Amino acid sequence: MTSISVALTRLHRHREQFPALANKTYFNYGGQGPMPQGAMDAITQTQAHIQHIGPFGNEAYRWIAPQIEATRGAIASELNIPTDTITLTENVTVGCNIAMWGIEWRAGDHILLSDCEHPGVIATAQEICRRFAVEVSTCPLKATLNEGDPVTVVAQHLRPSTRLVVLSHVLWNTGQVLPLDKISQVCRDNNSALLIDAAQSVGALPLNLTELGVDFYAFTGHKWLCGPAGVGGLYVRPEARENLKPTFIGLRGLIVDSQAQPVNWLPDGRRYEVSTLACSLYVGLREAIAIHQQLGTSQERYEQICHNSEYLWRKLAVLGNVKCLRTSPPESGIVSFQLANNQPQASFKLVQFLESQKLLTRTIANPDCIRASVHYFTLESEIDLLVETIQSFCKKQDQ
Repeated sequence: MTSISVALTRLHRHREQFPALANKTYFNYGGQGPMPQGAMDAITQTQAHIQHIGPFGNEAYRWIAPQIEATRGAIASELNIPTDTITLTENVTVGCNIAMWGIEWRAGDHILLSDCEHPGVIATAQEICRRFAVEVSTCPLKATLNEGDPVTVVAQHLRPSTRLVVLSHVLWNTGQVLPLDKISQVCRDNNSALLIDAAQSVGALPLNLTELGVDFYAFTGHKWLCGPAGVGGLYVRPEARENLKPTFIGLRGLIVDSQAQPVNWLPDGRRYEVSTLACSLYVGLREAIAIHQQLGTSQERYEQICHNSEYLWRKLAVLGNVKCLRTSPPESGIVSFQLANNQPQASFKLVQFLESQKLLTRTIANPDCIRASVHYFTLESEIDLLVETIQSFCKKQDQ
């Protein structure tokens, strides 16, 4: 067998660990990743074991605590950060809320968002604005997808009063990857904290948050990491921790004395955790991370993601009735495109048609487009099928 055929055989065997891929062609990794069977088994087995030894008691706690810390370690290894910088949360939105509400806001402070942020982040900023007389504005990063410099755009929209800048590492609608190392330096020079929505980057990009210099990095386990819904985390840079106050307060984040009275916050990322964590789900996430690592490093997986997204982008770019948002190959697993005929609800109708053929994509409202996301284990044959089915849909529409 050639090295290529060996690699393909290995990839097909790897894919067999993901039951959801058996009966559909999946392009929704940016929405929710399919869980590997090993992760689902780990969840079930963990829950059964906890019930067997507890679920509440000294033996159960002695077993659960190291499981949680092992997951914290697995996440830290993916992000290249110390374990004590991680707060375990449920999802990106919770992580963003911890960072945004933990700042001691003053009237006249300013929050800067981009025009590509998720509605949950926008609504949080608007509520902070309402409660504390904080100003909120946006900078136009959408326009820099194919030309222009996002670093310059961010710098031009900073104010002396900007306390917080909130951006996505990978823009969820267009797939653009922002140069966070340069942006974080611009923010630091302005004495502005930088919060990153990492919904589309963790599990997709090779990361070293220490080198990127961001202050807060909120991520989830259920998208590109293919873990269970309901698990995620927040990275808080050690230098930023002392100025970020806990908003939700619970036993997990406290030091208590012998009389069970609170004495102080814990000195690390756990200070923002509240109470009981879903141990079985975090064990499932750890198993999902381990399964990804079976097929290579985060850099190797990212290179394959880019290979697959470029393959899809090039296939779509030659279709006369399709327009890709990017004019050059994607830097992430997200490939967004529009139908050239621009008929009413064209994007929705295409996504609906694709799903009827067991090909799962999604619509994006702003800009109006279809988003297909590919992972490192997406097959070129799956991409070919997607493109052929889009062609078939367009031909029917033109008749």
